[in-house]
Amino acid sequence: MALWDVIKGFQNSAGPDVNPDLDTERKTASFSVERLTNILDGGAENTQIRRKVNAVLQSDPEFSRENQYFQSQNERYEGAVRRAVYLSKKMDEMGWAIDGPENKYCYRALGDDLAFVVHGVFMKCILGLGTDEQIAKWVPLAEKHYIVGSYAQTELGHGSFLRGLETMAIFDVTTQEFILNTPKISAMKWWSGDLGRTATHAVVFAQLYIKGKCYGIHPFIVQIRSLQDHSPAPGVTVGDIGPKMNFAQADNGYLMLENVRIPKENMLSRFSQVLSDGQYIRQGTEKINYLTMVVFRVHIIQTEVLPNLMKACTIAIRYSVVRRQSELKSGGPESKILDYQTQQQKLLPQVATAYAFHFLCDYLQEVFDRGYAETKEGKFDLLPELHALTSGIKAFTTDYSSAAVEVCRRACGGHGYSLLSGLPSLYTALVASCTYEGENTVLLLQTARFLVKCLGIVKAGQPLPSSVAYLSSISSGKCGAQEKRDFLNPDVYTEAYKQRAFRMVENAAIKLQSLIQSGTPQHEAWNLCSVQLVLAAMAHSHYIVVQNFVNALEKIETEFNIQKVLKHLCDLFALHGIVSSMGDFLQIGHLSEKQSDRVIESYLDLLDLIRPDAVPLVDAFDFSDANLNSAIGCYDGHAYERLFEWAKKSPTNNQDNQTFEKYLKPLFQNALSKL
Repeated sequence: MALWDVIKGFQNSAGPDVNPDLDTERKTASFSVERLTNILDGGAENTQIRRKVNAVLQSDPEFSRENQYFQSQNERYEGAVRRAVYLSKKMDEMGWAIDGPENKYCYRALGDDLAFVVHGVFMKCILGLGTDEQIAKWVPLAEKHYIVGSYAQTELGHGSFLRGLETMAIFDVTTQEFILNTPKISAMKWWSGDLGRTATHAVVFAQLYIKGKCYGIHPFIVQIRSLQDHSPAPGVTVGDIGPKMNFAQADNGYLMLENVRIPKENMLSRFSQVLSDGQYIRQGTEKINYLTMVVFRVHIIQTEVLPNLMKACTIAIRYSVVRRQSELKSGGPESKILDYQTQQQKLLPQVATAYAFHFLCDYLQEVFDRGYAETKEGKFDLLPELHALTSGIKAFTTDYSSAAVEVCRRACGGHGYSLLSGLPSLYTALVASCTYEGENTVLLLQTARFLVKCLGIVKAGQPLPSSVAYLSSISSGKCGAQEKRDFLNPDVYTEAYKQRAFRMVENAAIKLQSLIQSGTPQHEAWNLCSVQLVLAAMAHSHYIVVQNFVNALEKIETEFNIQKVLKHLCDLFALHGIVSSMGDFLQIGHLSEKQSDRVIESYLDLLDLIRPDAVPLVDAFDFSDANLNSAIGCYDGHAYERLFEWAKKSPTNNQDNQTFEKYLKPLFQNALSKL
């Protein structure tokens, strides 16, 4: 058998025995699934590399996910550490570089099954904020896992509000050391990944004090545990924070520091330095401390949010064509539940959202690469835009994706409630992403602050950053579309989103300014406008996503059949957003009541257009059965058989029933003489 056949074989477990309901769906695809997969991967070569990585990992029993849903927290943690250590060796054995494409695909395949995820953030933080000397010292050790790092920013009493962090780092001029303290319980570091039982070091964010003066938040490398016996370092109290909704393997920890001394060289100093005499030197802006958070926000959208949404869509769509229930036609056979318009209305917009977010990730990476490169050169002009853009997009994508996965879970009925479906784990993982690396409401307010500032720049006649350029070129006017087909014109719905974003930002800014001019203190005025500001930031982010999806379609115009089905998805994503927030578009006067009816009609027509390609569209995401780890979402469609087979593996089916002996048997024996 050729290597390519082996690789393809590991992608799914579907032999010749495929559920006929699923097989029929694949035979009627209007486009090449393989070609669409290549486009999503950024080229056929990347698809080959990814599948090869998948095949290698899935052929190795060390990476098996069998029985994962029946494991305890300790078992999940130990397994994650074991696999992470083993993967490092495997990558060396295969010649896969840590900065190569294979590394990315390893994490796509194994993701939540690995420890040391925040260890990667630890390294990125050093690479972004450390000097060349610090990078040369620490990163090689971290790459080989000779040390394991954590990222200790969030505190028990403070999260997204960095200026409020209470951990202190006092510079001692006589010893050339920093003395770190968490002075009270609310200052204790909390939630840091890889910290509870694993990390040897951490990048700790603390308020820098020199000769009694505070210079704000700065990052410090602190040794947490001994490299000899893993005991806590002097002055360090560290441990696990306890059970969570998900991420049993993630090892989230707490950290208290009492007079912990570290050498001066351990302050990450690419942009801020403390000289030996205590003189403080800063290069650029204090907002540079957001750089690592920006890096990680882009990372989690690409590697956690989007893949989990795609997996949920794959599971729910496949299940919805093998699950038959009730009759569409009286006396006829039970129908596939995806043939019901209500099921299509639940699931197809989520598939459209997954595609929208995929192309958004490409755009985000381009913007980030440009901004990051300039920052490394000491140019900080793009940092405010980059921070505002990633803040809003992180909030928008995590909010929409967590809601979308819950829709997918509920669309699978009772079986969606079973852990064996894979959907509850995807949901609880995405819900967490709405909080970490910036709580969504706080992030949206940060985006809103940038938008309000940009409106002021417009009035001053100055140019705007590219992502908000529309704020200076908006033209008032009502939508000119009349027929329902008019609303399938990208110019029409893009303009609608632009109008909504501008009007909501403008209205919030006008209210804010009015309150301030009437004598309301600025902080109070901001609070009184905060709900409108959050909604405005969401509207802005929504416009960015729609505009980017439209732009992405232009880049694949030579792929006629694929562009056609993606155009349907783009239309559906845009119109679903309008239908879901119709009040906004009516309130600003852009749409009339009659036009809103046409939008709904056009939206519902799209469901019927996309329905025949639903399975091919999720097949193009190209997740193997092992990737999905779902009894109801497998490629061959044998959902019921797998549910039963997996359920039989539950340890409770093979344990002595002590509960019966202790509590139930005495009750049941009372019936022996009566039955």
